[in-house]
Amino acid sequence: MTAIIEIEKLTKWYGKSRGITDLDLAVEKGEVFGFLGPNGAGKTTTIRTMLDLIRPTSGRALVFGIESSADPVAIHRRVGYIPGEFTLYDRLTGKQTLEYFANLRGGVDPVYQASLIERFELDPSRRFREYSKGNKQKVGAIIALQHRPELLVLDEPTSGLDPLVQQTFFSTLRETVVDGATVFLSSHILSEVEKSCDRVAIIREGRLVKLDTVEGLRDLAHHQVELRFAGPVPIAAFEALPGVSDLVADDHVLRMRVAGAITPVVQAAAQYELLDFVSREPSLEETFLAQYGREAVEVD
Repeated sequence: MTAIIEIEKLTKWYGKSRGITDLDLAVEKGEVFGFLGPNGAGKTTTIRTMLDLIRPTSGRALVFGIESSADPVAIHRRVGYIPGEFTLYDRLTGKQTLEYFANLRGGVDPVYQASLIERFELDPSRRFREYSKGNKQKVGAIIALQHRPELLVLDEPTSGLDPLVQQTFFSTLRETVVDGATVFLSSHILSEVEKSCDRVAIIREGRLVKLDTVEGLRDLAHHQVELRFAGPVPIAAFEALPGVSDLVADDHVLRMRVAGAITPVVQAAAQYELLDFVSREPSLEETFLAQYGREAVEVD
């Protein structure tokens, strides 16, 4: 297969502050590659270095076989980019903003542009400063997509989008991949990456800690479960269940971590009088702490 992105020993320091350290990655043509990590892990630094928006301290990044600092313009022509922090010209309308970026590209297909505006339910007549965060994010998504790029680099692209618009976004993303595009998707939302990506890299404190398929990533997924009993907590009934760990009993409440299927916990809980049953998917930050703890992590 052809590597669209190749990152070799990429390192970036901001004075004495850590950015990223010795990062190695390869993204193949046609795949949706997830780049996961908690806020501050180094995701945005990696993307900005990869696109030559900042220069690395050492190492290198190649996009389409071109070293990022050698000819960034040649790279940018073929890339659609949604930055993590998205601001534009406040006095321009949405339509004027889209046209401005279309003209920078030498023009785009107006029919496709109009279809994106319709799909994302954007009112293009309003000025950018009048948009909510979600609508500003819609403008950014359309700008990134409208010239049909070969590579989409997306830094937290669904931030501020409501669930229905997120569905529209990922549906559109799948269509671009079918048409031959490659996607590099940065996120801190585990479930978002699980639904959309082929492979996933996890970065923590500037270093790569896991690189795997989405199936392999599911080993990290777990739920935080809280059971509230009418009587004493039957903790012994749950201690030996598969996937159950970190049990804590407090008054009439039992809390636990459940990896994998939650069915055994539900079946055991059904044997007792329950007042409440709460299950939630943890944040990626919580998943990291549960999986790796706070100690230094070695690269697989």
